[in-house]
Amino acid sequence: MQFTAAQIALMINGKVEGNPSAAVAAFGKIEEATAGQLSFLSNPKYEEWLYQTGASIIIINETQELKQPVSSTLIRVADAYSAFATLLSKYQEIMTQQLVGIQEPSYIAKTAKLGEDIFVAAFCHIGENVKIGNRVKLYPGVVIGDGSIIGDGCILHAGVKIYHNCILGSRIIIHAGTVIGGDGFGFAPQADGSYQKIPQIGNVIIEDDVEIGSNTTIDRATMGSTIIHKGSKLDNLIQIAHNVEIGSNTVIAAQAGISGSAKVGNGVMIGGQVGTAGHIVIADGSKIAGQAGVTKSIKIPNRSHNGTPAFDFSSSLRIQALTRNLPEMEKRIKELEKNIQQLLSEKQQSNA
Repeated sequence: MQFTAAQIALMINGKVEGNPSAAVAAFGKIEEATAGQLSFLSNPKYEEWLYQTGASIIIINETQELKQPVSSTLIRVADAYSAFATLLSKYQEIMTQQLVGIQEPSYIAKTAKLGEDIFVAAFCHIGENVKIGNRVKLYPGVVIGDGSIIGDGCILHAGVKIYHNCILGSRIIIHAGTVIGGDGFGFAPQADGSYQKIPQIGNVIIEDDVEIGSNTTIDRATMGSTIIHKGSKLDNLIQIAHNVEIGSNTVIAAQAGISGSAKVGNGVMIGGQVGTAGHIVIADGSKIAGQAGVTKSIKIPNRSHNGTPAFDFSSSLRIQALTRNLPEMEKRIKELEKNIQQLLSEKQQSNA
């Protein structure tokens, strides 16, 4: 499938410089692209490749000044990186729209209700009373438990497991191996030292436009719902425990763990390998640096935090700097103690 520079410019609201009939059928990195491929330039570090690349079409910023002649056709936009992302999304949408139908073998319960233009790959399992919206794509090995609801335009990649009675909104993307709605980690200690399992009878609710990476786990609530609000983005290998609530447009990097009943606000950014205690609140707009441990609620919004236990980012950096100087500081303290002791001794001798 080919697209001309003129067609691409219409998709991303750009202006063509060069041949509007130049056509591409693939994408390529600017330093590797060849004829027939489209690339983009947003990072100044790669500007030299603008004059060397073999790409037929390049998306660049409106403000980009040319220092040498360019053989490629250019499309100028306000933000080349965002425009390229938009273009990739449109391309992916076009490609996935071609996937329609139900492959065999797959199991679809008689009570399940399927929308229009959906794709069910081989080896999928769709349980009793499941409701699936329009234009949903289920890749091989997807399991949807009894009573679950999947909204319009969702894409569930290979091996995704949705347990019973979970609710997914529209345009949600879940990558391979992720499990939604497994039991929360609830066990009551007994007098004999054993643990009694607490049934997890709640569910998981994921709102519109959420994307979840591979091998992430979101546990169902003990009662009520574990909730991921609209627009949030979760990386690979994340653990979201029972009854957690993640606010809108929050991003969480890989290997983070959010403990049970924690409430994460809107627009929060959580770095890789961050861990939180349970039953805490993280205020809107908070930024948690990688490997931080959040042990208490963060109540003031729009602050950055670092360290274990996590606290104000600037203070934590000063403490880290002081920590590196501790050996020298110890040496100076010992010298001061020695000097003070000598002065006290001299004073005692003069008083005698």
